[in-house]
Amino acid sequence: MSRTFDSIVIGSGQAGPFLAARLAGAGQSVALIERKVLGGTCVNTGCTPTKAMVASAKVAHMARKAADFGVHLPGELQVSLADIKSRAEKIVQDSRDSVMKLLTKAGCTLIFGQARFVSTHEVQVGEEIFRGDRIFINVGGRAATPKLPGLEGISYLTNSSLLQLSELPQHLVVVGGGAVGVEFAQMFRRFGSEVTLVEMKPRLMQHEDGSASELVAQLLQQEGVRLRLNAKCLSFSKRADEIAVHVDCNDGDEVVRGSHVLLAMGRVPNTDDLGLPAAGIDADPSGYIPVDEQLRTSVPHIWALGDCNGRGGFTHTAYNDFEIVAGNLLEGGERRVTDRIAARATYTDPPLAQVGMTEEEARATGRDLLIATRPMSSVSRAIEKGETFGLMKAIVDARTKLILGAMIFGVGGDEAIHSVLDIMYAEKPYTTITHAVHIHPTVAELIPTLLGSLQPAN
Repeated sequence: MSRTFDSIVIGSGQAGPFLAARLAGAGQSVALIERKVLGGTCVNTGCTPTKAMVASAKVAHMARKAADFGVHLPGELQVSLADIKSRAEKIVQDSRDSVMKLLTKAGCTLIFGQARFVSTHEVQVGEEIFRGDRIFINVGGRAATPKLPGLEGISYLTNSSLLQLSELPQHLVVVGGGAVGVEFAQMFRRFGSEVTLVEMKPRLMQHEDGSASELVAQLLQQEGVRLRLNAKCLSFSKRADEIAVHVDCNDGDEVVRGSHVLLAMGRVPNTDDLGLPAAGIDADPSGYIPVDEQLRTSVPHIWALGDCNGRGGFTHTAYNDFEIVAGNLLEGGERRVTDRIAARATYTDPPLAQVGMTEEEARATGRDLLIATRPMSSVSRAIEKGETFGLMKAIVDARTKLILGAMIFGVGGDEAIHSVLDIMYAEKPYTTITHAVHIHPTVAELIPTLLGSLQPAN
């Protein structure tokens, strides 16, 4: 048995449902295939539940500090992970329902099951074959599980399975110092768990600005997270009721013992079971699907969007993938993935936001640079909120006066930094902002002052 559609979308992450609905709205017959639940990583195991839990952790943290603001709470603070989980799950379900409404209203055919290519135009789900004139792959990714000694002998958590816990770990050992690792480390420390974060490199947040990396480490240590950096030779073993994480560091114990271990060591694409060779689709050794600037794969009528193409790895970049493909197919556009400027945030509290180049990346270009920094303790809004930890930084090309990059690690920074990002997209000089009048008291009001203090880089 087989059915034919104008377009088939495989996967319901951030790009897939919006593209399916847009194509259906243009009069196409569209099938969306989802192997498990609607919404992809962001809705189910990424942004939506984790940021809901970050919000709970923030409340717990502020409750402990309430007296500093003249607010005195009766009794001892109690944190219920079961209640936190229930709140997050409600938000997740609402998001899934929203995706279902979008697809149903658009008239898309929704198919649940594992999709596998059987030819360049055909995908099999169970016993049924679906043929599409165009096929769009949006299968996302999952937590990587590197082959480390002893890992097969212990029970470990990933970002997905950690969300299923209903009781707080006594001692959570987080392995990996990237965005996922530092977010969960701070979150569970604020919930009340002991937390140790183990990182193989000399510093946390390897892809972020070096000064931001140092501040993240300071923040976590101030809140009681123990850091074990330079952990070169990781291995694991089971010891009675504990899990031993063996580390080779320059100082400290050679073994960290915990009740739970979270692996936060990167992501891999969900492409290994798609049958890509049957469709003639190329993939790199890591499983990512190479695409051109308009997100076409090596097969002209097949596109790859979202995390599986290795061109972004964020919800906002996946949504932009949808915009690029829809704009080019339905509006005759010439949008390209290379048109977008790198932008990301790590949702520690305070958040770390980065647009464009880091200082290290800008210096590597050999350009003459102007650089400015300001502590968040200079921001009136941060002082009033009692959240003065952090730093602002801007990097400018001294010749063109164009902003190359900016970083805000501080309260409200993930929102305020967009005023810089928009000027970068407009390709206007930094003086466009220095001549602007921002509202007081806000975090963004210090950005003109920041840019007004630019100095030649040493």
